[in-house]
Amino acid sequence: MLKIRVITALTLLAVLSLVLYLNSYSLFSFTAAAFLAAATWESMRLFGVKPPIFGAALWTVAFLVISFVGGQRATAFQPVLLLGAGTAIWLLRLTPSLAVGLPPLGTVRNRVLNFFYGIGVLACFVAIVVLFQHSALYLFSVMAIVWVADIGAYFTGRAFGKRKLAPSISPGKSWEGVIGGWGAVLLLAAGTTAMPALRDTFTARLQAVWGWGGFIPALTLIVAASVVGDLFESQLKRRIGMKDSSNLLPGHGGVLDRIDALIPVLPLAVLMNYWL
Repeated sequence: MLKIRVITALTLLAVLSLVLYLNSYSLFSFTAAAFLAAATWESMRLFGVKPPIFGAALWTVAFLVISFVGGQRATAFQPVLLLGAGTAIWLLRLTPSLAVGLPPLGTVRNRVLNFFYGIGVLACFVAIVVLFQHSALYLFSVMAIVWVADIGAYFTGRAFGKRKLAPSISPGKSWEGVIGGWGAVLLLAAGTTAMPALRDTFTARLQAVWGWGGFIPALTLIVAASVVGDLFESQLKRRIGMKDSSNLLPGHGGVLDRIDALIPVLPLAVLMNYWL
């Protein structure tokens, strides 16, 4: 299993590195569209939608239309309404479901929730394109916040985790892990502010414009959003009885399993970036 995980990870790294190296907006957008198609196909399956491929195709076409409106002339391309809608959906509908539960499969409420989650996924991938238009490093600097929070939570939780965060949804997560991940993010993000080479990263700009008084609350909100995104997908999988969202990434599960925490974070980060 470890060998398969490593091969898959190295293959993805090679593909993404090539796409970023070529620095082509069109190539990057089509690559993102392929991952969006996979993620939305997986989400349709988690919501019990049949056949899932049609819904995935519609979301992918919507993404391509949005991405190429104005083409590369739209260097200041800012789909604020979509990103704002995606963030509002997480705040008002998807996050509360962690407390009240999900509607039964096959109901109208489930189809509505599926639509809302689809908007959230679409907004995430549009945010990826917007951040890439700034620079690949800038996009990476936002994603790194989620990755650091996840790694910090994993090791802190294993070492000190006692108080379960959401035992009915994800028994392995603990409050101690979340706090450890949050601390790791603040520590490493603060380090970027002292490195001239990382001046044009999200965290460095955040501190430069908002100061420490805005820096800490903003990153705290982003870490909280990443936890919610992770828990929501776990809730979907638990409801339908699936361990992974798919087997598209051998050894890693599905695309949605790898980006679940990024889905609410990236639109939120782009909205913050507009204010910067």
